[in-house]
Amino acid sequence: MKEVVEVIAKALVEHPEEVSVEQTETDHSIDITLKVAEGDIGKVIGKQGRIAKAIRSVVKAAASKDSRKVNVDIV
Repeated sequence: MKEVVEVIAKALVEHPEEVSVEQTETDHSIDITLKVAEGDIGKVIGKQGRIAKAIRSVVKAAASKDSRKVNVDIV
């Protein structure tokens, strides 16, 4: 899951070298934290959060085969 979020985020931002993704796993869930440069946060969130919702949807679809809950936080 971490790789999926990282590839999407790096394609969206102007400073891809400042993108970092951290993943923590438990028995029932996966928590992913996406950190980007301050100037790029708007590009990752999008108008009315549409891009952030799309990222979360793609990650949840990729995780559906594991039947685990996935949380994506953008910092």
